[in-house]
Amino acid sequence: MTAPNALDHVRPVFRRIITWGAVLAVALAIVGGVVGLLVADTPGLVGGLLGAVLSVVFLGLTAVSVLVALRVSKGQMISGAFFGIVMGTWLLKFIVFIVLLVALKDRTWVDFPVLAIVIIAGVVGSLVIDVVAVAKARIPIGVQLPGDGIDGSADAGNPTPHN
Repeated sequence: MTAPNALDHVRPVFRRIITWGAVLAVALAIVGGVVGLLVADTPGLVGGLLGAVLSVVFLGLTAVSVLVALRVSKGQMISGAFFGIVMGTWLLKFIVFIVLLVALKDRTWVDFPVLAIVIIAGVVGSLVIDVVAVAKARIPIGVQLPGDGIDGSADAGNPTPHN
């Protein structure tokens, strides 16, 4: 029996995550932009829109990195290449995030509190999307359970006594 190729089963999950992430980005842009405009005029609008863009870029990078890592590792999630690509992308995202926050901190054309709140809402929303998408996924793990016959059928006719 060969190990299942995770790429075949995980790709639809991450496509769903990317699609829902795009919907989240549009919602964040609309709500964050309007609330930002009402609270802090044009800099608030810019902060809301920029926060939505950053949120979707970081969400998309995560999903794309997993898909690329699965392709490079030929679908084997316990490969060093898989973990290297995913963790490298995470580290890159972290560094870019810190650099962007420092670069935008004292700019007058962007309202930093609105930007931060929209980014936080995007992070929480993307975590919810990830959890829901993975929880609803039906990904086989290729494990034979006790009581399964050699051919994969349950051995209900010959129960083995357990003392």
